[in-house]
Amino acid sequence: MIARTRRRFHLQAYAALRSRRYYWGVLRRLFVTILAAGLMTGAAQAATKPPKKTIKPTTGVVLVNTNLALQGATAAGTGIVLTKTGEVLTNNHVIAGATTITVTVPATKKTYTASVIGYDVTDDIALIKLQSATNLATATFGTSAKLKIGQATRAVGNAEGGGKLVQTTGKVTALNRTIQVQDDNGDVRSLANLIETSAQLVPGDSGGPLLNASNQVIGMDAAGSSGSGFNTSTPGYAIAIDKVRTIGKQIEAQTASAVVHIGATAFIGVNIEDTPGGLAVDSTVAGTPAEQAGLQQGDLITSLDGTPISTSDDLRAALFQHHPGDTVALGYTDVNGAAQTASITLASGPPQ
Repeated sequence: MIARTRRRFHLQAYAALRSRRYYWGVLRRLFVTILAAGLMTGAAQAATKPPKKTIKPTTGVVLVNTNLALQGATAAGTGIVLTKTGEVLTNNHVIAGATTITVTVPATKKTYTASVIGYDVTDDIALIKLQSATNLATATFGTSAKLKIGQATRAVGNAEGGGKLVQTTGKVTALNRTIQVQDDNGDVRSLANLIETSAQLVPGDSGGPLLNASNQVIGMDAAGSSGSGFNTSTPGYAIAIDKVRTIGKQIEAQTASAVVHIGATAFIGVNIEDTPGGLAVDSTVAGTPAEQAGLQQGDLITSLDGTPISTSDDLRAALFQHHPGDTVALGYTDVNGAAQTASITLASGPPQ
């Protein structure tokens, strides 16, 4: 893990997890680096690159593209169609930070605007809704409960954000894996209940299906190892589909929790830095509550509705329990060292 004492980002309704936005140029790196090389099985260490080919449109698989206006970038990923009326499952990190989301159905070439129904920040699962969608072809779901080592798998996704579905083939190499993953900022977290597969994943595959030999979805592609050479096969990791569907149902039922956020995301509108002296304001975003409240560079945010704040993670966790339209008391110490309190009404911003 890279030690960092100062981080800058646009603060939204984050929970304890840090930003998971990765870029290759303007393409988000939609997978994470596996830290523990020892997790690789013998099959995963084979020195043969898995076959990869463009395929005809796969039923129930869509291309997800996001605009991250606050970062001046765009991103791409994949989604799995859950309902005919446009509910789509994908990874949370696919839609994190998105100011707009569009989804294209490869089979029909139709593109829809999508909104976020809710997301699970710990398990990396999100449910989005395509606007005015009808009669969509849905994915065929299997179960992950009876998977066996050695079963054939096929991973399908919007590889490298190329705007077309690409597949890689392999086998199940391990089950119920928990791995430590690291993003480009050096932030580390855990992903649990994963299927390990020798079907290699690349940027853009996140949110796509891992299929069995009967073309049933058994997992959601979520993580792969970066930096692998052309002749090196590294494992891919998918979230078990039984877990994905359970969380999807919770989001559909509009049941929030400590890790599941329902609806629009609260937004303050500050660029902040974790410093030895506390959580410092670097700048504010024009037209946001922070600017309207008069926050300025050098102020230290100290509390939110009475909850002490000293780090960016503290503020993310506090905001995660709120929604746009909530009025909160923001405590801060101004540049002159005086304690201040501002009553602000939270705006609507990108998902965390």
